[in-house]
Amino acid sequence: MTALTKYARLEATALWRPTPDEQRREVIVSIGDATIVIIDLKSQPLTHWSLAAVERANPGERPAIFHPDGDPGETLELSEGEAEMIEAIETLRKAIEKSRPRPGRLRWMGMIASVLVVAWIALFWLPGAMQDHTLGVVPKVKREAIGAALLKRIERVGGAVCGDPGSRAALALLGTRLQSGPLAVLPDMTKDSLHLPGGLILLNRNVIEDYEEPDIAAGYIVTEQTRRDASDPLRDILRVAGLRENFRLLTTGDLAPQALDAYAEHLLTSPVPEPDTAAQIQRFERASLRSTPYAYARDITGETTIDLIEGDPMNGKLTEPLISDANWLRLQAICGG
Repeated sequence: MTALTKYARLEATALWRPTPDEQRREVIVSIGDATIVIIDLKSQPLTHWSLAAVERANPGERPAIFHPDGDPGETLELSEGEAEMIEAIETLRKAIEKSRPRPGRLRWMGMIASVLVVAWIALFWLPGAMQDHTLGVVPKVKREAIGAALLKRIERVGGAVCGDPGSRAALALLGTRLQSGPLAVLPDMTKDSLHLPGGLILLNRNVIEDYEEPDIAAGYIVTEQTRRDASDPLRDILRVAGLRENFRLLTTGDLAPQALDAYAEHLLTSPVPEPDTAAQIQRFERASLRSTPYAYARDITGETTIDLIEGDPMNGKLTEPLISDANWLRLQAICGG
């Protein structure tokens, strides 16, 4: 996007507040790859927002206040002196909005024809045909929105997502090291780890707090990546929700709240499928991560995880620390434990 290139080196100071209950803090804001990147004054990453999901709380007013779509409690305040950054964010938001398809008569006719064709295939050929079509047209932003909606339902059982800004920054560094996408830690989740549409991986606090090294938490992350590689989480939702919700998502872009409730319950109560061991080991190798610590964390005897132990791709090799000791200590306190 030309507009992104124009603002690639633009930085500004701002006031950021992660929740309404916390004080605002001075931060540095820059434009990333279709994101707003927020770091502290020590250049430690705090969070990043997708430009496609940024809203302005006070259009036309100064100081300008922005927040993520659906979360007005987290705010970023830019003073009148940062007019260039305000203009950049507004310009990029408008450019993204303009690039989104606009429904029109021809579009609706095409969509109706497409739905009829897919419905005929789904009824007379394979139910999976409609799933394949739906998965191909659902954009990343919508997947992230579905993942966020599921997270809110999981929080009802597993507790609110943990973490002060320092701990979340350490978690983000671990995610960057493993190229995992966004991570979140819950205090009382019924599973050790889960993954949601949009790339979000959830961890239970015990996989971080109960061990002395980050390799085990990293092992759970890598394992969820392996599961995610094998099966699109949005396909899993549609498989559980059924043809009706598949049709609803295809035609309206949304899933019924009852379907999301049912799938969240399914995630928290159903057995987690074991990933393919060969693919799992390949993931460990790609991350330059030992699989043995994770294997023994899963089974202290090693009997059921012997393949991960014997196939450890880093066996006998020196590996770089995943994150610094200081960041690991911050991460272990992410839920206040």
